[in-house]
Amino acid sequence: MHTVLLLADVPAQTLPARSMMAFTLVTHIILVPLGVALPLITLIMHGYGLRHRDTTALLLARRWSAVMAVQFAIGVVTGTVLSFEFGLLWPGMMGRWGDVFGLGFGVEGWGFFLEAVLIAVYLYGWRRLPARTHFLVALPLPFAALLGAFGIIAANSWMNTPRGFTLDAAGNPVDVDVRRAIFTPIFGPEYWHFVVAMFVTAGYVTAGVYATGWLRGRRDRYHRLGFMIPFTFAAVFTPVQFVLGDSIARQVFHKQPVKFAAMEIVWKTDTHVPEYLFGRLHADGTVSGGIKIPQLDSILAGFRPDTKVTGLTAVPASDRPTTAQATLVHWTFDIMVGIGSLLLLLALWYGVLWLWRRRLPVSPWFFRGAACAGVASVVAVECGWITTEVGRQPWIVYQNMRVAEAVTATRSASLWIMFALVVVVYVFVFGSFLVVLLKMRTRWRLADAGGGPRPPEETPQAELPETDTPYGPRSTGSRP
Repeated sequence: MHTVLLLADVPAQTLPARSMMAFTLVTHIILVPLGVALPLITLIMHGYGLRHRDTTALLLARRWSAVMAVQFAIGVVTGTVLSFEFGLLWPGMMGRWGDVFGLGFGVEGWGFFLEAVLIAVYLYGWRRLPARTHFLVALPLPFAALLGAFGIIAANSWMNTPRGFTLDAAGNPVDVDVRRAIFTPIFGPEYWHFVVAMFVTAGYVTAGVYATGWLRGRRDRYHRLGFMIPFTFAAVFTPVQFVLGDSIARQVFHKQPVKFAAMEIVWKTDTHVPEYLFGRLHADGTVSGGIKIPQLDSILAGFRPDTKVTGLTAVPASDRPTTAQATLVHWTFDIMVGIGSLLLLLALWYGVLWLWRRRLPVSPWFFRGAACAGVASVVAVECGWITTEVGRQPWIVYQNMRVAEAVTATRSASLWIMFALVVVVYVFVFGSFLVVLLKMRTRWRLADAGGGPRPPEETPQAELPETDTPYGPRSTGSRP
């Protein structure tokens, strides 16, 4: 009954606006790990190739740089759509609060611009610049990627823990302190949790490609090196991510207690609160299904069973997530933690064996796990964003503006039409991205199978393989 009454006060535009925003966020976030972390992974491979004069490593770095450029182009499209949606779908928020947290979007724009220039220079520099110069020119690239992440996380952390302003008699923000608005209490934990999640995800996604090849019998140095460097990169950061995840959960417990209650489906404020693994919260506060572990939630929150945990009923029903939203947040949080735990076990398997015997695991189950780790990491990232955004409901600016107050006045029918058009465009964009990647893979396999450049009269121009080393003279008929 409470849910029905709450929905009656929500404008009709809210559902299509939230659906469109959720769709674009869910799809855009698929590209973000490669955009943030692939430049660093590529430069690690590049530096390894230069240091050891390893042509296989340089070839991998060059190919990854091509993937990086294509991914960045697609990411710019989806990211631009998101930027427009903030103004089109949520004019109430941008109109009132844009002066406070808008700088974050500006920093993200500068990050995108700088990254675009550096990617272009890096991609153009293969075979055209001296090896050391080419590598040094590309060194700022990972920092540009992190700058873009800095801007968007600064904006999001402000929405979760807003500060850096005072309100006048009309409820409008004045006396804005931009520094305090950017560096909110939750910014540090959220930023590093996000960045390391991108490192882990990009490493496992990249390594998963070569783990799949390894399972199919491709056991050459190309696949071994293509697997080892990104997987090692991800494995090193996996335990770090566990520590950071615990840190941000503790910050949510202190700064956003109602969101924490939704994450753990805690109905009434109490001590000795049990932990539920999954389960469903009902309107009367009962939980069905799941696995109940007595007192564990209080122990995790404050390291003591008598730690008091705020429940959802500590605030009025209009100021907290609905039971359906709380159940969703709880499930996404548990899925994220569960995937992280499995990835930690996989990383420990790899690390212990490497430190003990200096070799890769031989079990096909390890490589099956490694092949699935990339997809699992993306799912964990998606679950993390759902936990962050849905857990804040009904606030778009926590405890200062509700979603219903920020939504556009555009008719809901028009928004549904816009949503349908966005879906069509995204299907085309992501389909094109997949086609380009498959064509690149086919061309590279032709190059690897050919063993060397063929004369142009024997090979159609569209099928000429990339068999040259990244530096030095080009072979006759080779592509630039």
